[in-house]
Amino acid sequence: MNTPTLVKSLKDMLLKANAHVTFADAVKSLPAELRGEVPPRMPYSIWQLVEHIRITQYDILDFSRNPEYKEIEWPKAYWPEAVAPANDAEWKHSISQVEKDLHAFIGLLEAPGADIFSPFPWGNGQHLFREAILLLDHTSYHTGEIVAVRRMLGAWH
Repeated sequence: MNTPTLVKSLKDMLLKANAHVTFADAVKSLPAELRGEVPPRMPYSIWQLVEHIRITQYDILDFSRNPEYKEIEWPKAYWPEAVAPANDAEWKHSISQVEKDLHAFIGLLEAPGADIFSPFPWGNGQHLFREAILLLDHTSYHTGEIVAVRRMLGAWH
């Protein structure tokens, strides 16, 4: 198996628009007044989706690198209670943290000698490749929801 090619493919899928828009494109230029809007018959706002992506991605990163990892409560700890960010700084921090943590995860994949198929001693069979696929799947799913909510709010091109 050509692990460097596989890692490059995972990195490209995590960072680039392939069959869908990237997270960064999905949140770009969203009017501030729409960040906390919950469309009719939807359970959450774009802010809640952004925070859910951030929290979950960090949890996957933490699990993947921390032998002392502690599970957080599902589903409560994975979703913010606030419908909207407190201010523009909180919005920008969340967006930048998603980017920062994504690059930290990619750093795990690219680390010299990383064995992406070796199970974590602190898990129950999970390995870095599985966590990369989980991260890809989760983020793309909720990024699609962000785009759908933006369409409902008339804020998508």
